[in-house]
This record gives sequence, C-alpha cells and structure tokens, in this order.
Amino acid sequence: MEGKEKTEVEKEPVKKDMSLFTEYDIYLFKEGKHFRLYEKLGAHPMTIGKEKGTYFAVWAPNAKYVSVVGDFNQWNTTGHPLKMRLDSSGIWEGFINGIGVGDLYKFHIDSHVNNYTVNKGDPFATYWEKPPQTSPIVWELDYKWNDADWMKKRKKHNELSAPMSIYELHIGSWRRKENNKEITYRELAPELTAYVKKMGFTHVEFLPVMEHPFYGSWGYQTTGYFAPTSRYGTPQDFMYLVDYLHQNNIGVIFDWVPSHFPGDEHGLVYYDGTCVYEHADPRKGFHPDWKSYIFNYGRNEVQAFLLSSALFWLEKYHADGIRVDAVASMLYLDYSRKEGEWIPNAFGGRENLEAIDFLKRLNEEIYKAHPDVQTIAEESTAWPMVSRPVYVGGLGFGMKWNMGWMHDTLTFVNKDPVFRKYHHHELTFSMLYAFTENYVLPLSHDEVVHGKGSLVNKMPGDDWQKMANLRLLLSYQFSHPGKKLLFMGGEFAQWREWSHDHPLEWHLTQWDRHKGVQLMVSDLNRLYKSTIALHKYDFDSKGFEWVDCNDWENSILTFLRKGDEPEEVVLIGCNFTPIPRDKYRIGVPVPGFWKELFNSDAREYGGSGMGNAGGVMSDQIKWHGRENSILATLPPLATVIFRFERENN
Repeated sequence: MEGKEKTEVEKEPVKKDMSLFTEYDIYLFKEGKHFRLYEKLGAHPMTIGKEKGTYFAVWAPNAKYVSVVGDFNQWNTTGHPLKMRLDSSGIWEGFINGIGVGDLYKFHIDSHVNNYTVNKGDPFATYWEKPPQTSPIVWELDYKWNDADWMKKRKKHNELSAPMSIYELHIGSWRRKENNKEITYRELAPELTAYVKKMGFTHVEFLPVMEHPFYGSWGYQTTGYFAPTSRYGTPQDFMYLVDYLHQNNIGVIFDWVPSHFPGDEHGLVYYDGTCVYEHADPRKGFHPDWKSYIFNYGRNEVQAFLLSSALFWLEKYHADGIRVDAVASMLYLDYSRKEGEWIPNAFGGRENLEAIDFLKRLNEEIYKAHPDVQTIAEESTAWPMVSRPVYVGGLGFGMKWNMGWMHDTLTFVNKDPVFRKYHHHELTFSMLYAFTENYVLPLSHDEVVHGKGSLVNKMPGDDWQKMANLRLLLSYQFSHPGKKLLFMGGEFAQWREWSHDHPLEWHLTQWDRHKGVQLMVSDLNRLYKSTIALHKYDFDSKGFEWVDCNDWENSILTFLRKGDEPEEVVLIGCNFTPIPRDKYRIGVPVPGFWKELFNSDAREYGGSGMGNAGGVMSDQIKWHGRENSILATLPPLATVIFRFERENN
C-alpha cells in the first residue's frame, strides 16, 4: 500500500485479543439466530487508541491457519495471521494496524483437509474490485440519507391494497453511454427516476445488483452477498441511486438469490477446504441446471449468513422489498433431478424441510423488523400458501409471482386469433385460483431471452396486429387482479429480444407505433393508480366479478373490478380477435351512463380509433343475468374500460 510505513505495520501487525464478538453473539451465531452478522464478520476499519487499522473476522471452522493477505503486504501469507477463537465457533479474527479504507485483501486459508490452500474473498465484504478482478476492498458504508419522508410513509405504498406497478430492469443494459460504455449508478439516478415518473410506475425492481463474477449471469450467480457490484460505482453511489428514487416517491425492490451460488474459487464454494456453505453430497448440494452450489439450509451458521444478507439490504440500502429468486428450486429436493439423483427427506418425501424452515424464518424476521416492506417469491409450482402468514401454515411471503397466469396468457396470445376460441380456457383458468395467493402478474426478463423473442415479436399477424396484440396483452394485465410487473423494453415494444450486452432500442420511440405503446403504458399506470377498483382488492374475490367468461366463439372476456362503493365499479371488455364487435351487448350492474375511461385502440396509441364516443347509456334490457345492459363497441384486438358515471336522468 503506497505511502504506508512498513515498519509500523510490522511492529505489531495483529492484535489477536481484539474482538467484536460477545459470548451472546457467538451463541446466536451457533443457533442460527444472529441476523446482523455483517456487524461482526468481515472487515471493519476502526481506531484503537492511537492506532488506525482494520478488524477482520471470518468463519472457517476447518482451517488450520488463516491470514490476511493484500496489497498492503504484497500478498504475503505469513505476515498477518488471524487467531481462531477457542469457543468452537470456527471464527478467526484479529485487528491489523495500518490497513484502511481502499486496501485490497483476501483471506489466505490452509485447510485441515487434503492440504487445501487458497486465497478466498470475504463472504461479508461490502465492496469488491471490478470484475474480472476478485479481491474485496476494505470499505465503510457511511452515507447521509435524504429519504426520511419516503421511509416514514412507504407503508402505504407497499401495503397489499395499494397500487403496485413494478418496472423491472437490468442496470447494465437499460441505457449505455457512447461506445457502449456502461452507465454509473450516479448517472443512472436522474435518468431512471425521470423516466419511471414519466411512465407512472410505482416501483423499480433491479435484477440482482449483488457482486457477481460473470456478467452474463445478470447477477443470479452471486458471490458478494453484502456488496453491490462495483461495475457501476461504489456502495455510496448505489445508495445515492436508491436515495434519489425514494426522494421521488419511487419504491425499490432488490432481486435476491439464496437458492444457489457459483463455483468460482474466490467465492463461497469449499470455503475452508470443506463444504461450509453448501451440502457435501452433490445430490443435495449441486444444482444440475445452473452448475452451481446449493446452500446447506440445515446448518445454523448458513441460515444466519443468509438472513443477515437479506436484512443488510433492507437496513443499509433502504430496500423496500426483496424478490426471492427460484424458490421452487429450494422447496423440492427432486427439483430438476431424475429418480435416484436426489435424497428424500426424513419422512421419505420430496420437500426440502430445511429450506422450508429457512424461508419461514426469513419472512418472520423481515416482517418483524420491517413491517412496511414486502417479500415476493418467484415460485413456479402449486405449493400452497406461499404468500400466507407462517402462523396459519404458510411460507410467510407478502406476494408471489403468478407464473401460471404468465404462461397461460402468453401461450394464448401467441396463437393466431383464428384458433384462440379453441383455447379460451387458457384465459379464464387464472380466475379459478386468482385469490389463493397475493399474486404479482409478471411479464419479466425470463420471457424475452434465450430465443423466446421480445413481447411484441411473440404476437401473431402483421406489424399492426403485433402492436395491437401487445397493447391488448398489457391492458389485460393491468385489468386483471394482481399487482403488475413489466420488464424494460416491453413498455415501448422493443423488437429485439433483450441482450445484457446492449442497451434498449430507445431509438424506436421516435416512431409513432412504439411511442403509442409507451404512451398507453403510461396512461394505464395512471389509470391503475387513480382507480380504486383496479387495485384495492387485487387479492380479494370481492373486487372481481365475471360478466361473461363463456363467449369463446368471439374470444371476448367481460368482467367487473369493484371497490367499496357502487360508483367505483369498472367494466372491462377484451376482444382477442381482429374483428371489430359493434353493438356488443354487455350486462351492467347499475343503470346509467358508463364512461369510456380507456381504449387500447385509441389513435394516440397507434390503434384504429374505434370506440364509444366517450361512453354509452344503458338500456333496461336484461342481459348476462342483469336487469340493465349497454351496447358497446369492442375494437379489434383491444381492451376497453368503462366506469359508471351517473344514473339515467
């Protein structure tokens, strides 16, 4: 380390009696109940007396020797040894003077097993070198937050009855600078905030920002469970981004991956020459799809590590929620495995009892400490009560992605409209289970990669029909019960499927059709937020009622979304064919004038401009089991939304 006196460092390099741990800390750690280990383990710059230095602590229970190496000692493995605690915790610790913020370091580990020797990154590092470099950096997380107003009132933005429209994005490819250079956290802050406000989204969700060695993993192969990636700046730079969004009343959700981790040598795998974080048996500890390693959820110290990571992002980075990736892979021991490739649980079943216990504890501890945030599960099976409290037998998540709705709806809209009437059930099936969980309706990044095509390119027909089908899909999503999530690029009909190596095709928004889709999404967000019936009872059956779900011959759905008052009810009609339906009769719950609030076929959106001239008056004609009805025009490949405005004069 340039500018430091080596003689001072060598005079008394390690204070081995220095510790941040109390006996109670150790007890909680062993029990898996220490949820803020980041305050104890890792690298902590401090001053003791007149000596400035850094306290290091690392969990390596099967090591026979641990030292700190770095640029400050030319990576010498013998100069700065740590001392193992005598309480069977497996923690090595020590204070090294002369080391401070900005110094590179690793833990050199000699194992008791197989003469294994390695330089490891710090599992609790808060900042790492920019990949492909792999060293942690001694750092402090000091930052003056300016989001106190948001933090006080965010409960009302995150509660289940609030409108939640999430813009999912990958930081590195949302926008780039000249020569395809990546944008920084601080550069992103004003641009992203202005765009999200313009579009009307309530929250952003970042694909994992946690440090990851392989850029092409999009962050889902995490090594730094306590550090935002340095590709875009420092930890304080990322705090600035979150702070900026909060100051503009935009919530921030972090994607978090406790399901697996990569096999990079500097990471968690074989940390002290043994399987410390992962299961030793590959039938439980190795993921066949992702070629990665699975956490040993039955080990108390591993639970404490992961729980500390989740709370760290909520407390140090003011996250308003975490979306937990690949929950299904955690719940099932036979996930993506053939017979004989997995080990049944103690009762002979396929459920991962240890992972289930971990997920329940995760949600209990998060909501206990931060009742104004949300946890969201990406869970693709029919596991019951994922988003129900632990005390009634659930997993305790606040919400769950509705993968069934996503799959069925995309399968349906991919079909030529001529054949859609034979698959009408794919549209209506979601309402059989819509209120069994607190669902988020995702049109996520997973649907626009790996040859699946962009959203607009999934649609059948010519370019006009593709755009109309996309507008229909998005307006149907915003009308259907459940919170909303849309991945970047879908809001302006990007033609190319997403690539993490390239920015979005922003130039398309100069063209009317793309600009029209973008305007429609903006209008949908504002309508969704301002119309109580479209969000208050997203998770309650009393907020939904079919008018007619059986008009399969015409591929038409009509339904009501309801609030508490009669005047809050809205009527939605979706025409999934390119044939205009003029004078289409729909039963209505109250007589009077029904105002047309929204029409995805509006000319401003790139549509044909068919509509209802602002609204329609009801007739006293029985229809759909109701005393009154309206004659409405349902434009081709379009959604129309009406709201009861006034009674007949």
